[in-house]
Amino acid sequence: SGAAKIEITVTEQTSSVILHSKHLHITKAAIEAGAGGARSVQEARVLEHQPFEQVALLAAEPLQPGHSYTVSIHYSANLSKSLHGFYKSTYRTQDGELRVLASTQFEPTAARMAFPCFDEPAFKARFSIKIRREPKHLALSNMPIVKTVNIASWLVEDHFDTSVKMSTYLVAFIVSDFKSVSKITNHGIKISVYTAPDKINQADYALDAAVKLLDFYEDYFSIPYPLPKQDLAAIPDFQSGAMENWGLTTYRESALLYDPEKSSAFSKLLITMTIAHELAHQWFGNLVTMEWWNDLWLKEGFAKFMEFVSVSITHPELRAEDYFLGKCFDAMEVDALNSSHPVSAPVEDPAQILEMFDDLSYEKGSCILNMLRDYMTADVFKAGLVQYLQKYSYRNTKNEDLWNKFFFQICPTVDTDENELQGDNFCRRNKQSSSAVSHWTNRETLDVRAMMNTWTLQKGFPLVTVTVRGKNVHLQQEYYMKGVDSPSSTEYLWHIPLTYITSKSDTVQRFLMTTKTDVLILPEEVEWIKFNVGMNGYYIVHYGEDGWDHLIDLLKENHTVISSNDRASLINNVFQLVRIKKLSISKAFDLTLYLKHETQIMPVFQGMNELIPIYKLMERRDMDDTANQLKEYIVNLFKDLIDKQSWNDEGSVSERMLKHSLLLFACVRGYQPCVDKAQEYFMKWQKSNGTLSLPTDVKTAVYTIGAQTSEGWDFLFSKYRLHSFDLEKEKIELALSLSRNNDKLQWLMDQGLHGDIIKTQDLPHIIVFVARNPSGYHLAWTFLKRNWEELVGKFELGSSSMAHIVTGVTNQYSTRLQLAEVKEFFNSLKEKSSQLRCVQQAIETIEDNIQWMDRNFEKVKTWLQNKKL
Repeated sequence: SGAAKIEITVTEQTSSVILHSKHLHITKAAIEAGAGGARSVQEARVLEHQPFEQVALLAAEPLQPGHSYTVSIHYSANLSKSLHGFYKSTYRTQDGELRVLASTQFEPTAARMAFPCFDEPAFKARFSIKIRREPKHLALSNMPIVKTVNIASWLVEDHFDTSVKMSTYLVAFIVSDFKSVSKITNHGIKISVYTAPDKINQADYALDAAVKLLDFYEDYFSIPYPLPKQDLAAIPDFQSGAMENWGLTTYRESALLYDPEKSSAFSKLLITMTIAHELAHQWFGNLVTMEWWNDLWLKEGFAKFMEFVSVSITHPELRAEDYFLGKCFDAMEVDALNSSHPVSAPVEDPAQILEMFDDLSYEKGSCILNMLRDYMTADVFKAGLVQYLQKYSYRNTKNEDLWNKFFFQICPTVDTDENELQGDNFCRRNKQSSSAVSHWTNRETLDVRAMMNTWTLQKGFPLVTVTVRGKNVHLQQEYYMKGVDSPSSTEYLWHIPLTYITSKSDTVQRFLMTTKTDVLILPEEVEWIKFNVGMNGYYIVHYGEDGWDHLIDLLKENHTVISSNDRASLINNVFQLVRIKKLSISKAFDLTLYLKHETQIMPVFQGMNELIPIYKLMERRDMDDTANQLKEYIVNLFKDLIDKQSWNDEGSVSERMLKHSLLLFACVRGYQPCVDKAQEYFMKWQKSNGTLSLPTDVKTAVYTIGAQTSEGWDFLFSKYRLHSFDLEKEKIELALSLSRNNDKLQWLMDQGLHGDIIKTQDLPHIIVFVARNPSGYHLAWTFLKRNWEELVGKFELGSSSMAHIVTGVTNQYSTRLQLAEVKEFFNSLKEKSSQLRCVQQAIETIEDNIQWMDRNFEKVKTWLQNKKL
C-alpha cells in the first residue's frame, strides 16, 4: 500500500487533475490548497480510464490559476508478476532456500504501476521517498537514507533524501536482504555493488570498473556527478540487460557478476560495457533527458557510443573498438528493410514506445555519432557534447538542440555577427573556425544540423558506388533497400563524410558528398581504392567495373595491407550487394577464399556471420547435400585457425572470444578433431561429478557435445540447477538447446515459461536457440503460436524481448509456405499484435530469403562444386 503527495502549480482554471495510474486500487484522493491555518482540503472524486492508463481527480471547487496545491492519493496494489513496475523477484540460497525481494523497472511507462504520477519524461520533479519494511530487509532508492524510524517491533520506516529534479522513469527502489561492497571514487562518490548474499564475492570486478568509469565520465564531461552515491544492484529476475535509474542502476546478474575462475572473456567485456552504458546515462538521459520518446536515440545512441569511448580508455586491454563496428552491421540489417524507421520517429502509446528500444535507437544511433566524431575530430565533438550537457542540465531536449550545440562549436562566438551567420545555420569558414574542419576537402560551409538530419530524420542508409576511370573517381549515392530493385524513395539524399585510402597512399583522404553524384580527382592513377576507412561511416560501398576484382586480388595477395576493420567491411559489403543484385554470389564467395589466411576477430566473425546463415537457409529446406558442402567449405576456411586454438584460457580478450566461437562452431558442425577433444573433456568432467575445473572459453563447446547424448543432457541439466553453476547458466542453456531430442527441447521451453527451474528472463534466448537448431525450428514456431498471449503478458507487447522471439524464430525461413503460415498466424491476432514492427520485419526477411534462394541457390551449388581451396 502507498500514499503519494504531488505538489502542483495551476496555470489555468481546471476542475480535474489527470495522472497516470495502472493496476493501482485508489482508496482515497484529496486536493489541498494553502498552508498552515489557511489550509483547505477537498475530497476528489476518482475516475479511471484504463485504455489510457490514466485517472482523473475531479475537484468540487475549480483549481485557480497562480495557486499551488497538493494532490494526495492513498492506494494499494499487488507486486507485479511481470518484470516491470514494482515486481517480485526470487533467488535460492546455497542451501536451496527460496527468498523473495521486490524491485522496480519503470522505463518507459511503468512508474504508474507503483505510484500515481505524471508519467512522461518532460514532467521532471524532485522525489522524496519513504519505505516501510521488516528489520531483516534493507531498502535502497535513488538517494541515500537520511533516517530510519521504528514504527513497531517488526516494522521500520526508511526516509530517503530528496532527489534532484528528474523524470519518473528513473525512480527506483528495492527491498531485499542483499549484501554490498563499496569504494570511494577520486571525486568522492561512494560506489556500492549489491547482490544476493551468497554472490557478494562476485562483485569486485564490477565495483572496480564502476569506480574507474564514473571518474572517467566526470572528467570527460567536465560536469560533476550530482548525487552522493551510485549503487549497482544485481537483480535475479530482470528483462533487459540493465537500467540507468539515477543513483541506483540495476542489472541482470550476468551483466554484473564476475568470477575470475569461472567467467569467460566475453563476460568481462559485457559487464564492463554494460556498466559504461548505464553510467554514461547518468549524464545522457538522466541529467539531460529527451522531451518525448520519439527522440529516445538521444540517450540510447549516446550511451552505446560512450561505452566505446570510455572503455577504450579505461580498459584498453578489452579492445572495445574491435566490437563497435559489428554493431553497425547489426543495425544495417534492420535498417535495410522497408519496415525500418528513422532514429527519430513519432510514437504515441506504450507499445510503440517500447518498440523504439531497438537496434536503430541504440546501434544506429551510436554509429552515426561515431561517424560525426570522426568527421568533426574528437576534440570539437567533445566540446559540443559538454556544451549541450551544460546548457540543458535538469531539462529536456529535442533532436535539433544537440546539432545547434555542435554548430556553435564550429562557428565560434568570437565572430558570429550578421555577416558570419548566413541564413539559418551556415557558417562561412572564417579564420577561427577553419582548423576544426580543415581536414575535410574544400567545402565552403559546414552545416552539422543539415548533415545530421539526413541521418536521423530519414530511414535507411546510402550505398555509394565508386567507379575509377584513370585519375577520376566517379561517385554516386542511392538508397540501399533489400528486396526492392529500385526503391521509390529515390529522393533520399545523405550528406556523407567519405573517407578513402589507395594503393599509392595510406593517408586517409576525406570528402563530404552532399549531391547525388560527384567526381574526385586523384593526384595519380591507382591500382585499388578503399572507401569508408575503418568502417567509421554508416554507409556501404560498391566498386564499379573491375573495382571489386582489384580488392579481391589485394586480399588474396596481401590482406594485411588494409586494417582488419576494413577487411570486415569488405566481407559485409560484398554480401549486401548480392542481396540487391549488384554483384553475383560467386564474386562474394571468391572474396571469402582469402579467409583461409585470416586470424583477426572482426573479419573472421564477419565471414561466419555472412556464410553460416546461408547454409541455415538450406538446412530449413532439407537441401542437405549442398548445406553439407557449404558447411564443409566454411570449416575448411577456418580449419588452420581452429587447429591452432589452445584448449585453455590463455590470450587476450579478443583471442579468447575468437577461440570460444571457433571451437563451438567447429564442434557443432561436427569437425571431428574438435568433437573428439570435447567428448574427452566432457567424460572427465562427468566422471569428476562436475567438480573438474574446465577452461572457461571451451566450456560451451564441451557442454554442447556432451549434451548430444540423453545421459549427458540429463547430467548437464542436473548441474544447471546447482547454485555453484549460476554463472554458467547461459552457456548450459545454449548447450541444452542444441540437443536433437525434441521432447527435451519442448520441455526446456515449457520450463522457461513456467519460470521455476529456468527463469522466465532466459526464455526469449532459449526459444531462439531452439529455433536455430535444425531439429527444433518447427517446435519453436509452434511454441510461439501456442503461447503468444502468455508471452505478451510476461514480456509486454512491443518489447525487444518479444521482437527477439518473433524475428529469431522466423528469420531462417525461405519458402512460400512458411511465409503464408507466418502471415496467417499474425493476421489472426488482435490488430495491436499484427501491426508490430517486428512482425513486419519478420515477413520482409522471409520474402527476402525466398528471393535470395531463388536467385542464388543453384549458383552456390555450382561454385562449391568448382571451388579450389
